[in-house]
Amino acid sequence: MKRVLITGFTPFAGETINPSYEAVKQLADEILGFEIIKKEIETSFDTSIKQLDDYIETYTPSVIILVGQAGGAKNIRIERVAINIDDAPIKDNSGNQPEDKLIKDDGDNAYFATLPIKKIVQALMDDGIPAVVSNTAGTYVCNHLMYALLYTLHKRNIQIPAGFIHVPYIFSQIEDKPDTYATDLYAITRALDIAIKTTLKEIT
Repeated sequence: MKRVLITGFTPFAGETINPSYEAVKQLADEILGFEIIKKEIETSFDTSIKQLDDYIETYTPSVIILVGQAGGAKNIRIERVAINIDDAPIKDNSGNQPEDKLIKDDGDNAYFATLPIKKIVQALMDDGIPAVVSNTAGTYVCNHLMYALLYTLHKRNIQIPAGFIHVPYIFSQIEDKPDTYATDLYAITRALDIAIKTTLKEIT
């Protein structure tokens, strides 16, 4: 059976949960005949790339979707591009805070996602889920991992749909954050399910 690899991150910045992995965990184990491999990745510049590379080697997925938290976002953000820079506003879970550091010395300045990003956004909007194409994945661990993924696929000439989705806070995270947008976990999981189905329809 062919596989989709979808990952979420561990909690960071003092949070006790990360909605990216909480939503990933709730996905079905099979979607449109593809096995759904659901994995958690540490919010760490040091370890995240190796974790992802190991998962790719183990499962040889046909689609790879990374998911991360974008606290304060008011919609599902389908990322278009990752840039070759780490410039962390806060420390990661390993205590690192790189500044203006290249992710890959031999990498391009940027790589574009190969997911059908606009079709995913349209499918989400059609389902009543607020969504946008985002043109910046930031310069923290999310962009770091997205860039590394697309770099690896480019260097190995692996042509599969791959990219990154940012999700908002869930309600339990904003009890002490007045006026901050949040949604429920079910809505995020549904959005990821739609993103997977939209992508799989493009390759089957």
